[in-house]
This record gives sequence, C-alpha cells and structure tokens, in this order.
Amino acid sequence: MTPRPTSIAVCVALLVLAGCASTPEEDPVLQNKLTDLDARLTRIERVVSNNSLLELSNEMEALRADVRAMHNDVDELNHSLDASRKQQRDLYADLDQRLKSLEARSGAASGGSVGGAAAAGSAGGAGAGNGPAAGADSAAYQTAFELLKNSQYDQAISAFQQFLAMYPDSSLADNGQYWLGEAYYVNKDFPDALTSFQRVVDKYPQSRKVPDALLKVGYCDYELKQWQAAKDVLSRVTANYPDTPAGHLAQQRLDKLAAEKH
Repeated sequence: MTPRPTSIAVCVALLVLAGCASTPEEDPVLQNKLTDLDARLTRIERVVSNNSLLELSNEMEALRADVRAMHNDVDELNHSLDASRKQQRDLYADLDQRLKSLEARSGAASGGSVGGAAAAGSAGGAGAGNGPAAGADSAAYQTAFELLKNSQYDQAISAFQQFLAMYPDSSLADNGQYWLGEAYYVNKDFPDALTSFQRVVDKYPQSRKVPDALLKVGYCDYELKQWQAAKDVLSRVTANYPDTPAGHLAQQRLDKLAAEKH
C-alpha cells in the first residue's frame, strides 16, 4: 500500500525532531501543530480527489465558449445590418435619381410644347436665361448626391448646404433638404438631422418626401431619448400614411418603443 501523504509528513517531522530531548507525545505544542497539519493535508486530499472542481472548470470553459459564440453572432448580425442599410440607401438613392430624371424630362417636354412658333422668338430669351440655371442646380444637386452615395458624409453635408444656399427655389430643393438630413443622421448628428427633416415638412408640405421626413423626425427623437415626441410623430405617420413604407416603419418603431417601455 502506498503511504499516505499524511503519514509521510508525520514521519519526516519525527525524524527531524529525533535529536530533541522530548518526543511528540511529551510536547503538547508540537503535537497540536502535527495534528493541525494532518487535518489540513486530509482536507487537501479530499478536495483534490473530488471531481466537483474539475466539473466546475469544465462548465466555466463551456460558458466561455458560449459567450465567444454569442459575440461572433452579434458581430455577424451587425455586419449584415450595416450592409442592409447601405443597400437600402443605395436603392433609395437610385430610385430617387431615376424619378427626378423622369420629372426633368416631363418638365422639358411640357415646356417645349407650350406656346407656338410665334411665341418661340419672344420666349427664347427667357428660356435661354433659365436654361443654364436649371442645369447648374441639377449638377450641384447631383454632385452632393454622389458624395452621399459614396459615404462621404461630411463632404455631402457641405455640398447639400451649398446647393440649398445657391438654389433655394430649385425643384430639387426639397430632395436636397431631405438628403442633407440623411447625411446628418448617418453621421449621428441627430439634432441637426432633426432640424433638417423638420424643415422638409415645414417648407415643402406638398413634397413626396414629407412622409419619410416625418418618419426620420421620429427616429431622431428616439435617438435623442425624447420618447413622447417620438411616439407623437410616429403615430402621426402611421395615421396619415398607413399603407406606405414610412407608415410600416413608423409602426415598427412604435412597437419597439412599447417593448422598451418608453
């Protein structure tokens, strides 16, 4: 039988003390120390032989693995969400540009049909004066829009500001004001984004951008933790534009507010 660590320790202690005048039985202090040492060794043996520590270690490692896996899942979800948002912006931007091109063609066609050959001479001077300005505002708008599409948000903000300052009466002004708000929003400048979106609603009430601008006002209020304001605006969107993408998105954000108990 293999000697127990306790027995070995006791033997060693006895050998060391062999040259002393008294034996362990005769020295109560030494006897107490040996007894305490034996008890401590016994406890250590019991703990080491117990599999509970090993099981606990295995469980902790399994939990660490689960946490790492969850972090990976969150990273993947964030990446997918960013990609989805970018794709949505690109699709929206492309649709916006195509619609504006159609509007411009329609305007040019109707402008060309107004009047007649007799009026053409007298209208020619005015037409020539308006033509370059219309082309300039469109070019300025397109420049700013391309910066936004290319995720150059700071440059896009400056370009849209310049466009709105130079061409406040442009037929593209409502779009420029809206996309200025989007550039602020992507930059997480929510106060300026809110101001820009609200200006679309106030200054261009007939614009087709109003539902989306109102939706983004609600989003900005949400980001600024202005919960009641966010609920009021989003409820307005769902009530006034129930069967539109803006209306559906507004309802989703209202549901989120309710789930978060705001």
